[in-house]
Amino acid sequence: MPLRPTRALIALLSFWTLMGLAGSLYPRVSGWWGGIGGVLALLVLFDALAVFVFKLPLAERTLPGRMAVGVEGEVKLRIINLSNRPLHVGVFDGIPSRCECDIFPWRGWIKRSGYLDLNYPIILSERGEIDFGKTHILMTSLLGFWSRCVKIGDNGKVKVYPNYQPVLSYALMAMAHRQEHTGIIRKNRAGLSRDFHQLRDYQMGDSLSQIDWKASSKRQSLISRDFQEQLDQSVILMLDCGRRMRTIDGEISQFDHCLNSMLLISYVALRQGDQVGILSFGGTERWLPPVKGASAMTTVLNHLYDYETSPFPSDFPEAAERLLKHQQRRSMVVVMTNLRGEDSDELREPLKKLRQKHVVVLASLRELGIGEMMDKDLVSFEDALGYFAAHDYAAERQAVLTTLKADGIVTLDETAQQFPIALANTYLDTRQII
Repeated sequence: MPLRPTRALIALLSFWTLMGLAGSLYPRVSGWWGGIGGVLALLVLFDALAVFVFKLPLAERTLPGRMAVGVEGEVKLRIINLSNRPLHVGVFDGIPSRCECDIFPWRGWIKRSGYLDLNYPIILSERGEIDFGKTHILMTSLLGFWSRCVKIGDNGKVKVYPNYQPVLSYALMAMAHRQEHTGIIRKNRAGLSRDFHQLRDYQMGDSLSQIDWKASSKRQSLISRDFQEQLDQSVILMLDCGRRMRTIDGEISQFDHCLNSMLLISYVALRQGDQVGILSFGGTERWLPPVKGASAMTTVLNHLYDYETSPFPSDFPEAAERLLKHQQRRSMVVVMTNLRGEDSDELREPLKKLRQKHVVVLASLRELGIGEMMDKDLVSFEDALGYFAAHDYAAERQAVLTTLKADGIVTLDETAQQFPIALANTYLDTRQII
């Protein structure tokens, strides 16, 4: 609807109607009523035509380069008045749905040939490439009888990433040798790594094989060789994007918990000197060849930010075939999914096939509600039914994990809240045997 009557016009028409009622009681008033009605009709018509004559304002929007889920960002909006009269407007920017923004609708005046700057905070709750629509402007006419709704400006897009800042904080502390603050434990496996790192003074407990006798003879004191873990290994993260990952666990889905965990393990692995590749399956099928170096974290983020789950079941055999085709080099393959008891037959053979060439880790998210149901006090019959159902569900999962362990698969079964740290520890332990 291009034109809308304002409250001023409705009030004026109400007054004119009351005059008509008064004219029916007092004939002297009725003569004035017709003349006033004619004048009002001309003014209202003139005002309606005039609102189309004035130039439309311009809208210029500046979006952040990128945003993170649940983190406040700032959008800059400028409304420019091109007419030579003050403009009363109502402004509603084309913000996406499912976002938090309290500033709109905004109402106020823009002075003639002036501009209005609206810098407003916004919090987005979805990942991916989010669309911003055009800016909606409600312009009040010259006499204030009409308002015209127009859309100005351009559409926009902003990339919304997972909230990786807490994840990177974990990793930064870990790489700064403060693993005890995060729960990430770095285990020393003496003798497994044979990459030379540096020479240092002999310390009590060093083995004889570590002593560099040539350097010791020159220094006239015992000198030991220090070794570091082998670098340039490959870690392939296989992400299940199927329907079972849509389960809400806490405030976000299990899928988003997996993404946060992938960011942590990717950051740690890249800082360790390893390569990181990503393969997704279960409706969303993508492949990121292994990348290397701390700067490659940007590549990982840009690859993961718009991942979404699908309503389709996951095809584990097909995913294993794709990985074997893409990745020929021996690697650590981390399969992230939500394990179910019925997965034994479907999951076991593909993982065994991957195990023939790679070190395989099955990282499964365990629903927090299952544990809470098993720990709940049994007060009613429904509580007892829930307890036995949760117990059977957990037992079936454990049976599958036991079978996979017997096949040489490294397994991890943890709640979403503990999953990132547990996965990082599993990576640090398992990379020794690649």
